[in-house]
Amino acid sequence: MSSPSSPEVLYHAIPQALVNENHAVVPSDIELDADGEEAESGDLALSTVDPPTLLVDSRIRWIHFVLGCSVLLPWNVIITATPFFVSRLENSPLKRTFSSYLSVTFTAANFVFLAHATAVSKQTSPSRQTRITIFSLTILTFLLTLSTFFRVAPGIFFTFVLLNGATQATAGAYLQTSLIAVASLFGPTAVQSMMSGQAAVAVAVSAVQVISAAAFLWGKSKELIEAQLKDGSAEERSAFVFFALSTVFLVVSAAAHTWLVRMPIYRRIAAPLEQHKVMRELGSPHERQALTSVGRTEFADDKAHIMRIAKTNITYHIAVAYVFVVTLAVFPPITVSVQPTNPNTHPLLFSAAHFLVFNLGDFLGRYICSFPSLLIWSAKRLLTLSLARTLFVPLFLMCNVQRPLSSIPSSPIINSDLLFMLILFAFGLSNGYVSSLCMMSAPSLEHNPRLKGHKEDVDVAATVASFCLVGGLAIGSVANFAVRGLVCECNPFTE
Repeated sequence: MSSPSSPEVLYHAIPQALVNENHAVVPSDIELDADGEEAESGDLALSTVDPPTLLVDSRIRWIHFVLGCSVLLPWNVIITATPFFVSRLENSPLKRTFSSYLSVTFTAANFVFLAHATAVSKQTSPSRQTRITIFSLTILTFLLTLSTFFRVAPGIFFTFVLLNGATQATAGAYLQTSLIAVASLFGPTAVQSMMSGQAAVAVAVSAVQVISAAAFLWGKSKELIEAQLKDGSAEERSAFVFFALSTVFLVVSAAAHTWLVRMPIYRRIAAPLEQHKVMRELGSPHERQALTSVGRTEFADDKAHIMRIAKTNITYHIAVAYVFVVTLAVFPPITVSVQPTNPNTHPLLFSAAHFLVFNLGDFLGRYICSFPSLLIWSAKRLLTLSLARTLFVPLFLMCNVQRPLSSIPSSPIINSDLLFMLILFAFGLSNGYVSSLCMMSAPSLEHNPRLKGHKEDVDVAATVASFCLVGGLAIGSVANFAVRGLVCECNPFTE
């Protein structure tokens, strides 16, 4: 006879739920009709549901698209608003190194806390974690909106922006983990929608930047433009728009997530990830004590599970990480230093257009992953494509990169603004295409034979791949200092 605190008794104590062979609490009283809505059912029956693409209707795809936007929205807005931050650091030695330090602190915080988020991904409720992180990002972005109304000492402002960015990166790490785990259960289509959303928000933000820059320059004399650029009023107005719209969009993302969680199909598919929430609601102290003991054992097992998946999908992980090592090594601190060769093109508009071109390429690269004929599932081929992107680094250095005044003037090898933009577009296209394929392939039971059809590996494979993606961002941001040192022929940490 089982003791009152034995796992068998605890499992039977959970009302209207059954437990599968992996100790995952699976709601069994919810059945869906052809439209994905909850159907009436009188009897309890164990339901084993795979995450096929057929379950991912337009609502699920669009919600994941919106939530994907929320993951990278803070980063894209901060990067795009760099001219505003720099304008507040005028006449300060912090101005020259601000962009690189912002990139490093953001990606480093994201990487460190994503490691923790990945390790505890099986122990947390993704719906609750998503709500908390979106709320946190909303508050932090609102603080940036308020910062456009006040002026403080450069050192204080420098510290505030870096701390705000690092905190947003921390919240974003937990948000990304919870969202990618749920998306992976709905299959590659949901993952692709989420990845496309991450790129779409960058396109939207950079498009607003281009429009703002064009409106600012329209019909003004060179003298007036220079005067307004020096006092920072133009960047201030632009940054306010970015931050305010971002705050509103994060509220919309929270509403979209609430809609998703309330869908019967979510309760059915995401049940294994939400199991601990059900267990916490058990009333008996003996039950909670037993669950705590079981939880400790499961946490140790989860870590071993994560390490096994990390080794199993090592090729995918290297490929997705290296994509972003190359990207962050040159974009945006190096690419933004490329000046137009056409004297009639204003550098402010050229810089804004350069962000838009990269982001359009990135979005298109992720979007074409929705066409089956263009998909590549082979880990070795994806790794080859990822490594081949190294060629973009010398190509950008051949363009009209702004160098120190002490350098000997010379004509760039690539002396064409159009060619630079085409290279940048291809750079963004390959970034979105290869990274999306890696993220879609790694957790796919159908296309990744390394998982051997084990359903419990799907969400873990997705979160580990996501961790490696951010690891690539962190390494790339550090590599950026080395590339900057090569370009400026100086100490990249101080100049």
